[in-house]
Amino acid sequence: MDYITMGHNVDFDQHGRRHRLRTPKLIYVIIAILAIGVILTLLNIYELHKMKEDHSMHHSWVSEPEVEGRTGKNAKKMPVVWVTGKKKESGYLKHVYNVFNRIGYVTGDENSDWEVLWAHDYPFVSLSKHLSDLKPHQKVNHFPGSGYITNKASLAATKMDFIPTAFKMPTDKENFTQYVKKHVDTMWVQKSNNHRGIEIKSVKDLNLNLEGTFIQEYVAKPYLIDGRKFDIGVYTILTSINPLRVYTVDGDVLFRFCAKNYYPFDSKDRAKYVVGDDYTPMWQIPSLKKAFTDMDFSFKETFNHHVRETGKDPEKIWSDIKSAILTVYKDKESKLIDAARKYKSSRNFFEMVRFDFVLDEDLKIYLMEANMSPNLSSSHFKENKLLYEHVVFNLLGLVGLARSVTSNRYESAVDVINMQVSDKDISVFPEICSGSCSQSCFKIQCKICHKCLTVGLKQSLKTAYVEHVNRGSCRRVFPPPIMNQRQALKWTIEKADQTFHNTHQNNRIMQIWFIGKCRLDASFCI
Repeated sequence: MDYITMGHNVDFDQHGRRHRLRTPKLIYVIIAILAIGVILTLLNIYELHKMKEDHSMHHSWVSEPEVEGRTGKNAKKMPVVWVTGKKKESGYLKHVYNVFNRIGYVTGDENSDWEVLWAHDYPFVSLSKHLSDLKPHQKVNHFPGSGYITNKASLAATKMDFIPTAFKMPTDKENFTQYVKKHVDTMWVQKSNNHRGIEIKSVKDLNLNLEGTFIQEYVAKPYLIDGRKFDIGVYTILTSINPLRVYTVDGDVLFRFCAKNYYPFDSKDRAKYVVGDDYTPMWQIPSLKKAFTDMDFSFKETFNHHVRETGKDPEKIWSDIKSAILTVYKDKESKLIDAARKYKSSRNFFEMVRFDFVLDEDLKIYLMEANMSPNLSSSHFKENKLLYEHVVFNLLGLVGLARSVTSNRYESAVDVINMQVSDKDISVFPEICSGSCSQSCFKIQCKICHKCLTVGLKQSLKTAYVEHVNRGSCRRVFPPPIMNQRQALKWTIEKADQTFHNTHQNNRIMQIWFIGKCRLDASFCI
């Protein structure tokens, strides 16, 4: 007969021996436990799915950037930068990629819905089909017509007292011949646009019939530090042409020293007077090493410290440099405006160039060239990485591309601006706008009053406001800075100098607005 022993089913065989019954009860228990586990897992998956649906529904109401490559209405996107240039694989644009990556961009190509085109070369010919119908959110890192500034022959031929006298060959051959007769002791260099093979030559050795070249006066008595000639590279940013807005990166500049001491001078030894790819960096100049390396000053402050120790004022140098940069842009302004007319808006463009200066022994500045797409590779000098990434980051910040604002790139660029700056933020001159300007918008100072603002001017003022807020180490060159609020409070149109009255009306309006903002907020003075 059957009975239970120690919780197990048992039975007896024909010999009276006891054995365990083979029942599936334990297996059933195990299966039941597993089934319950599966059911609980399915319930959890269902709940997670519901939570995901709720999350997606919420974000379908809030436009967010999307990740390049994903599709779908609610796909998340990141802003896209399209970088173009020859032999990019060599790494000369490494720091450009690094900065864009750190501020949240992904790289794309011509088929992407890109937000930024970073073109190493002038893009308005080779990439013209991509630039003919730009969307409001798209930015290009060059201005049409910028070659009027960065073309070496064009710039050298501009008659300005800070540009060494130059003659285009062969068209100016006769003028050059006459000039030489009156300046027999002047040394000359013959240059082409590629800036290669520069060498001081006697007049008889110059080729006056060589197309595409120009002959320029050589600055014979340069200012030296530890016996070395050097040049100063100032990074300059154009953000708008009508009205004109120009900035320099004041946080730092580039110093490059010749590979050999200037004296004893030998015109056959180019390493004494030409800054080449193998230039000597600042930290290898004995008089500058302590301030730059041990005291950890920037390039600019290291130089300033040295000049002050010699009893001279470096601030005049920087003031003269900014004045020269402004003079160049003012001279080429109308050509830039004309070149941009074929595009729907000039607001799609910005540009950074590097102006290269040398100093003579009296610290007078001379502009040698303006470099489009200046070198940003630290492959030769690793220590330059900090400078280059600082420059790129501050450039992108100034033009609103390194922003903390996350926007849907399909919405109007105006909406993005409006979120960052309201009409109230750009209101100035309450005493003027509440007076005669409340009755008429005829006077130029009335045009920046809220009642008189056009849609285009309002957008331009808001863009200028956002540039100021995001400028980082950049500082305004034009409209010219006002030294302090006291000067701004005393300023009137009647007392304005002739330079103010000679500029375009849009420039005058922008300058008046900055003066008005300076009265209300001292940070806008400079």
